[in-house]
Amino acid sequence: MTGLPGERTLMRIFIGESDRWQKQPLHEALLELFRQEGFAGATVLKGVAGFGAQSVVHTDRLLTLSRDLPLVVEVVDSEERIQAVLPRLDEMLQGGMVTLEKARVIQYRPAPE
Repeated sequence: MTGLPGERTLMRIFIGESDRWQKQPLHEALLELFRQEGFAGATVLKGVAGFGAQSVVHTDRLLTLSRDLPLVVEVVDSEERIQAVLPRLDEMLQGGMVTLEKARVIQYRPAPE
């Protein structure tokens, strides 16, 4: 893809660290899907605490250490590419949440030497 700057769509996928897809960590499977589909990039963010629909708090505090910390997978690309991958996410996600929002992208690159 050439030229990412401009208006794009930001997709955030909220999942848990213990979520799986075909015996693989779900966040790894999602990254691989986005890479294979030629997306501009994706990032996995690990939360230190959070809760979902069941209102169970997951935290990284020592006394209540959770093995299911919250993860957020972020992807920025065109609306068309995001919409095209949503049916695959329907297959892969057993829980969690997906949000979509418009994002203005400003891309910075290192100066040529």
